[in-house]
Amino acid sequence: MSTQTFHLPDVGEGLTEAEIVQWRVGPGDTIAVNDVIVEIETAKSLVELPSPFEGTIGELLVAEGDTVTVGAPIITISGGAADVSAGQSEHGEKPAEADAGGAVLVGYGTGGAVKSRRSKPAPREEAVRASAGVVAKPPVRKLARDLGVELAQVVPSGPAGEVTRDDVVRHADQASVFRNIATPDRPVEREQTIPVPPVPAASAPAPALVEGREEAIPVKGVRKATSSAMVRSAYTAPHVSVWTDVDATRTMELVKRLKASPDFADIKVSPLLIMARAVIWAVRRTPLVGAAWIDREDGTAEIRVRNYVNLGIAAATPRGLLVPNIKDAQDMNMRELAKALEKLTLTAREGKTSPADQQGGTITITNIGVFGMDAGTPIINPGESGIVAMGTIRQKPWVVDGEVRPRFVTTVSGSFDHRVIDGDGMSRFIADIASILEEPALLLD
Repeated sequence: MSTQTFHLPDVGEGLTEAEIVQWRVGPGDTIAVNDVIVEIETAKSLVELPSPFEGTIGELLVAEGDTVTVGAPIITISGGAADVSAGQSEHGEKPAEADAGGAVLVGYGTGGAVKSRRSKPAPREEAVRASAGVVAKPPVRKLARDLGVELAQVVPSGPAGEVTRDDVVRHADQASVFRNIATPDRPVEREQTIPVPPVPAASAPAPALVEGREEAIPVKGVRKATSSAMVRSAYTAPHVSVWTDVDATRTMELVKRLKASPDFADIKVSPLLIMARAVIWAVRRTPLVGAAWIDREDGTAEIRVRNYVNLGIAAATPRGLLVPNIKDAQDMNMRELAKALEKLTLTAREGKTSPADQQGGTITITNIGVFGMDAGTPIINPGESGIVAMGTIRQKPWVVDGEVRPRFVTTVSGSFDHRVIDGDGMSRFIADIASILEEPALLLD
């Protein structure tokens, strides 16, 4: 009895690797050709891989959760007969792959294929994967051949991602239309170039300072560290920004009540306090915004979800931009958080923020409203995956219950690392913050 080794195929997406998500078989199981043996996840989708062999499962060579490269051995099958007629149609015709001398499965040639032991077609037509990774039933493949349609170019609409008869006909109709459209001749000169003066090399001497009209500020200390961090963040993390306008009238009313409360008599209270509580609340509902992208030394990466909030507050100081953070802010009540914000601000202004206070942040707030700005697209603090900007709060006309009224309105915006969090998570996070600013009573839940 021969033993065949099944290697991870290229499923037609141009991938170089895939993750083994779930084995559908185990050692000792008996399988037929085209039985699904494993589910893999590529950079684009989840894919079920059918077996090119019939026989008995020998050894699973890769564990679930492992990532393997295309062509790597993943399973052995004893018996090892490959099916060349699994795609035979109900009319007795073999698909193009069989006409070529054997069933061609993704990532494999026809050299090792032998005729199936089954003497008649399966009772229902099974989708067959072609060398281009296309899923289509035999009659659909025959129709494509008759119409001169390349299945790999057809957009599938079937529920399992298969190409249907309608897909082939639609593609053929569109192709006939485009064939009747004359393509204009290419111009002799396809592009025009505008000479650009060469950029001075980094080692080139700086242009001479114009005395009395210019002054030079050395880049060092905090400014040097900040510039390096921002460049590294901007060119490492793919930034995406979202924002929304918010009726913050009830937030302003709550701030007014807190200022008048004896419990907050010795503490500075501002809308930033409510914003901070809103961010902490929203992080709990969308933890990925507080996660970190970690590049490992072996070339792989991981997303590290942190079940705590070290809340960073971007602070403009005489030394430059600092981002100290409040450790374990999720455990603080409103008064404790207010005191922590006040201490953080005063320490930063006095230039006494320690390096430890600037390390280990999980998410940052930048209050650009204090400078009269409405919104922005801030750069993420290195080591984090999100930063939220709070715009100025000013009275604007706002529609309430069908009537235009003056309300305190602000804009909440944020930038996020798209490697870590997708658009739905970003939007949900910003929407949660907005809901708290609109109705702070939600914090009592």
